[in-house]
Amino acid sequence: MKLEQVELRHLRLPLVHHFETSFGRVHHQEVVLVEVQADGVSGFGECAAGGGPYYSAEDAQTCLHALKDFLVPWALDLEFRSPKDLAPIARRIRGHNIAKAGLEMALWDWFARTQDMPLSRMYGGTREAIDAGVSLGIEDSHDELLARIGSFVEKGYRRVKVKVKPGWDLEVLEKIRARFPTLPLMVDANAAYTLADADTIKTMDMFRLTMIEQPLDHDDLTDHAALARIVETPICLDESIKKPADAQKAIALGACRIINIKAARVGGPTNAIEIHDHAQERGVPVWCGGLLESGVGRLHNVALASLPGFTLPGDISGSDRYWVEDIIDPPVVVRADGTIAVPTGAGLGHEVVRERVDRRTVWTERIRRA
Repeated sequence: MKLEQVELRHLRLPLVHHFETSFGRVHHQEVVLVEVQADGVSGFGECAAGGGPYYSAEDAQTCLHALKDFLVPWALDLEFRSPKDLAPIARRIRGHNIAKAGLEMALWDWFARTQDMPLSRMYGGTREAIDAGVSLGIEDSHDELLARIGSFVEKGYRRVKVKVKPGWDLEVLEKIRARFPTLPLMVDANAAYTLADADTIKTMDMFRLTMIEQPLDHDDLTDHAALARIVETPICLDESIKKPADAQKAIALGACRIINIKAARVGGPTNAIEIHDHAQERGVPVWCGGLLESGVGRLHNVALASLPGFTLPGDISGSDRYWVEDIIDPPVVVRADGTIAVPTGAGLGHEVVRERVDRRTVWTERIRRA
């Protein structure tokens, strides 16, 4: 197969509720939607890098640059036998993993649609449903956060993650545990601490957390290994795992006991599946993280999380967690039992609503094969 056209769109999607991490607060998400076309069939992927280089070095503008000027022209010249064929040419540029992932996701969706196969099966998924989890940001007060946690517990979510940073950690965790003593709970620091904060992080053991996610520097493995020897709560790595080799090193060093896999962060589904397979061989649990994706990226996450090694609830929530109106139909829904159905239709299994996409588009470009 040779691609005929790739359409890039920069979308600005307003959030139903602000989202704050140690990086700062956002009220809308910047998304790059990637649509590949060939033989009358479209496939969709997403770059959910956001509006600034905070989570990673990428943002929406750098994704557009890497795609428009490098990745897409190369892909248009390639004869594809599989979406995995993108990886060797994508390695010609360093970094830009979120951009690479957006294009590769679109290729996977296209291949699945042309074979009338659910994307989850293309990825090797085995589950018919996945457990829903929710990630909650830093709020203006402890009471506001407690109220938000309560609302998601009532909706059946099976795990809650809260963001922490120095000054917003032990006191808020104490209040959460007092209100929700048996709630499956984890924290995410987004690299806000250093080893000098080891005593604070060690104190988190008393709150019976499922895990502490990325407490130290985004590029670090060795300090995490040292921290892991001090704390009882499992350390989970996110930002530090940028490629399969990082996961292998982290496991070998004892830097983590759990890995958060984001296809966007590691350069695409192919790398994400490789990390999943290695972790499963080593007995390391994995789960699927999120980046404030629209329904397109969320459905790719649902398909990925259907693989057998994803044994912990991830950051995959319903569409209404983030959007008044998602760009897909039907939306992603959390059922009363706290699960999300894995789509059974071809490709993503839901349709992209072009009128909604048009309404949120701030820039677009079509790149055709010469």
